[in-house]
Amino acid sequence: MRKNSIKNTRVNSEVQRELAGIIRSEIKDPRIHPLTSVVLVEVAPDLKTCKAYISVLGDEQAQQSTLEGLRSAVGFIRRQLAHNLNLRNTPEIRFILDQSIEYGVRMSKLIEENHVEESEDENGEYEENQ
Repeated sequence: MRKNSIKNTRVNSEVQRELAGIIRSEIKDPRIHPLTSVVLVEVAPDLKTCKAYISVLGDEQAQQSTLEGLRSAVGFIRRQLAHNLNLRNTPEIRFILDQSIEYGVRMSKLIEENHVEESEDENGEYEENQ
């Protein structure tokens, strides 16, 4: 199976959907933050390994504790994934913290602040000209 084939894309989306369900409803670890989402899943073409990009809405401490909780529950998650999906091999899962959503929110705030400052400058100049 090639990396960008239709089958690999389907496997990626199925694993992502199942991982999100397992993290949301089946794991009872208190370290895992309730606002944890699976952003992207990349399953290797040979179905041996899997990179799961996880986003946690919270501070740095909540992100690290969620990552620790997920890494400690990786055996349970893999067993549940094998039970829910009919794959030849159940991939070994590596959880990676994804910062892209947090980065996007921070950039949006900076753009908004810059836009507000520019509009205040334009309004101030406009009032002086009248």
